[in-house]
Amino acid sequence: MSDPALGLLMLALIVVVIMMGFATAFTLMGLGMFFGFIAFYDPAQHWTQNRVFELMVQRTYGAMTNDVLISIPLFVLMGYVMERGALVDKMFHSIQLAFRRMPASLAVTTLIVCTFWGIASGLVGAVVVLMGVIAFNPMLRAGYDVKLASGVITAGGTLGILIPPSVMIIVYAAVAGQSIVKLYAAAMFPGFFLAFLYLVYIVAWALINPKIAPPLPEEQTRVEVPAWITRFETLYSPNLFVALLKALISPGKARSVEFDGKPMSYRAILQNGLVALVPFLLTAGTLSTVWWYVVIHQQAAAASGAVEGLEQLGSAVSAEPTRADKGPDFQFYLWFAVSAAILALWTARSYWRMNGERFEVLKLLTSSVMPLGILTAVVLAVILFGITTATESAAVGAAGAFLLAVQARTLDWKRTKEAVFLTAKTTAMVCWLFVGSALFSAVFAILGGQALLESWVLSLNMTPVQFMILSQAIIFLLGWPLEWTEIIIIFVPIFLPMLKHFNIDPILWGTLVFVNLQAAFLSPPVAMSAFYLKGVAPKHVTLNQIFAGMMPYMLIVILCMVIMYLWPGMTLWLPNYLYGG
Repeated sequence: MSDPALGLLMLALIVVVIMMGFATAFTLMGLGMFFGFIAFYDPAQHWTQNRVFELMVQRTYGAMTNDVLISIPLFVLMGYVMERGALVDKMFHSIQLAFRRMPASLAVTTLIVCTFWGIASGLVGAVVVLMGVIAFNPMLRAGYDVKLASGVITAGGTLGILIPPSVMIIVYAAVAGQSIVKLYAAAMFPGFFLAFLYLVYIVAWALINPKIAPPLPEEQTRVEVPAWITRFETLYSPNLFVALLKALISPGKARSVEFDGKPMSYRAILQNGLVALVPFLLTAGTLSTVWWYVVIHQQAAAASGAVEGLEQLGSAVSAEPTRADKGPDFQFYLWFAVSAAILALWTARSYWRMNGERFEVLKLLTSSVMPLGILTAVVLAVILFGITTATESAAVGAAGAFLLAVQARTLDWKRTKEAVFLTAKTTAMVCWLFVGSALFSAVFAILGGQALLESWVLSLNMTPVQFMILSQAIIFLLGWPLEWTEIIIIFVPIFLPMLKHFNIDPILWGTLVFVNLQAAFLSPPVAMSAFYLKGVAPKHVTLNQIFAGMMPYMLIVILCMVIMYLWPGMTLWLPNYLYGG
């Protein structure tokens, strides 16, 4: 058998052996050692002198010194601390009250919490199991269709590996030699867009067929308004924002209101007034951050002689002014003005309608969602704006997760040990996978398997569109029997060298792969999301029902990929704007 044929046999065996249930990392290393021994075999040398042992040492050292992998244990630790801290119950309740009047409100709440919690933790299994415990039974008791309830949990739970910060993106960055920050920026809009498509599907299905998601009973949508709020409305104004402003100016009447078992103090009025200002602070903070980065920060950097990228030594300096030199164009100011007007109207409407019920919901959202939201926004912002590296931001996220869990008094010594142990276990698994993948890919290339596949693909004379469809279709089909780790570490490196020939941006192609691999968690027979949910589902819910609930979301994933390819700006605009392209 020729060497290229041995390489193809090696590639086929890895799929078969993994499907038989053998550990992926050690299977990669075992096959790499076996076929590498054959590739380097020399009858004139003793078998201990075979160069495959030297190759294994080199590849192991190369994988272990990869700086990109340092951020993985810190992001994983952040996720496990969040999970062990059990901070999601209050969040689910508050978001459910906020969206109580929407069709399929429980399913919408589940999707929002899955998305939010997935961003914070990045752990698919943990999010699916946690939401299965918290949301699955309430949806079934409310009369929701089993397929709707199971589909929204399994599909929403996988968004954590797509929306940054994501371990999957870090693994791809290490395999492809791409910038983590650019990949994070590229995956931001497609991730939220896919979540939006899921939301549209759920609401549309509930509007077309209301029987699948009956309205909730009154006791589940009623907001318990504390007695002090009712008293405040009577003394000052039915609009609680106006009432709190009057109380800050004239606190005399407020002392007759009982708050936490004692007369209301000025400090309590001030605290509740700050809660009422949250919509304004969010709007003003978002607009100010955008204005600072686009208008002030970039022009200040240009004035100080900052260079946006790397320039080759000895190259001519371009006299053409950069985007930062010229400042934002008219289109930015137009979009900023429109966005500011819309947000201002939304904020004014919120304050105009702020009665006791709405204020209590706002208070619940502020206490349950805001801390985690601020931490996640900070972790992403410091990466995307270039303030810190991915590793440093991961350290910030892990430290912030500990602070949140300690502040909520939900993290004890036992849970801390579990989080650290699971982090070490996951990190070790990823590192062994990289060692096995490095050895496997090196032997595969030495045998000529990579060159054979490249020559075969190039001989087909495909257009870039055809190659894009072929590569993504293969990855989609591989997602049925394999998990995302095997696909990225084993099969993605086969396609990467061909991207340059077809003039395909590896950032765009990689982001399409991230979206595509959502299907790896939703496609039987190895749809891990289904098995995670089945483990906590009631006995009467069958695996086939869960599979049936996931199928429509696979079609939505394909639709999202088509839109991303037809409109590449959704993927490439943010990384190109932030870092040039």
